[in-house]
Amino acid sequence: MAADSSAREITTVVDLNRGSRLLPAAVGWTRRPLHRTPLPSRGRTKRWEYWGVMTEQLAIGLTIADLDYAHLEQVYVARLDDGREWVADSIGPGPNRPPLPDDLPPFTTSSKRLSFAEEPGGRTRLTVGTDRVRAELVVDPGGESLGVVVPWSPKRFQYTLKDLARRVRGHLTVDQTTHDIDGWTVLDRGRGIWPYRMTWNWGAGSGVVDGTTIGLQVGGQWTDGTGVTENALFVDGVAHYIGDDLHWTYDLGDPHAPWRVSGPRLDVTLTPRHRRVARTNALVIASRTHQAFGQWSGWVEDSSGTRRRVDGLLGWAEEARNRW
Repeated sequence: MAADSSAREITTVVDLNRGSRLLPAAVGWTRRPLHRTPLPSRGRTKRWEYWGVMTEQLAIGLTIADLDYAHLEQVYVARLDDGREWVADSIGPGPNRPPLPDDLPPFTTSSKRLSFAEEPGGRTRLTVGTDRVRAELVVDPGGESLGVVVPWSPKRFQYTLKDLARRVRGHLTVDQTTHDIDGWTVLDRGRGIWPYRMTWNWGAGSGVVDGTTIGLQVGGQWTDGTGVTENALFVDGVAHYIGDDLHWTYDLGDPHAPWRVSGPRLDVTLTPRHRRVARTNALVIASRTHQAFGQWSGWVEDSSGTRRRVDGLLGWAEEARNRW
């Protein structure tokens, strides 16, 4: 089923919800953060900040989340040459929830081992401190982002912001070995009220192709048929929204199999270098995620109909099944 390719672009500040109900004026997409999200303190609310960092050698994932009745923080590092992984997870009760603001940024989000601080001038500082992983990373200012409101129902809805193709530099120390970081990062910000079960696909890529900075953002399953998508191409910081539901092809049984995403305006493939399989079963929270890290190839049409190559973009593709 194709989504409405003329989904409404929102250009002024708007509230996502009133109490536990979605406001119709909030449904659409944006080029920068414009949604205030005054969610209730309880009632299947989900808030999170995720930063994904890619270099030629490393994949890094940093998460701070408030899942209504529990909070989550996670540090993930993978070495792409040999597949070695370092993971630090923490799930705790709701009263110890991290501060995840519902107003417009800039703001600072922090937990016991992580800090994401948006600084003057548009930079963001990412700080990590665990027993085995320490990092100080600075993310350069970005261009346009993609904000999308997914309207499953008047009482089940999600705001997500994807900010891609931002350069990141700094240092990461794992087990006393220090790595210089010079790569790309993606921000995934979420605020919403969720169904009990959900499955989604997500793919992102960043890099320079033919002298142009390119960001690729694709999604699937959780937005299909809702009238909006989380699909876009970023060209030198300018967002080109793609309003078509996309077709995903992949084989979870084969860690080396490519992930292909196709539609009327794109045909892209991620060739994996490493695959992560993560499972959580903590009574009220259960999840299973297959995430492939590697390089994208193929083409995407921008808003003018010009085909843009995405060959060599660093990034990932995933399928996640969650029960929250």
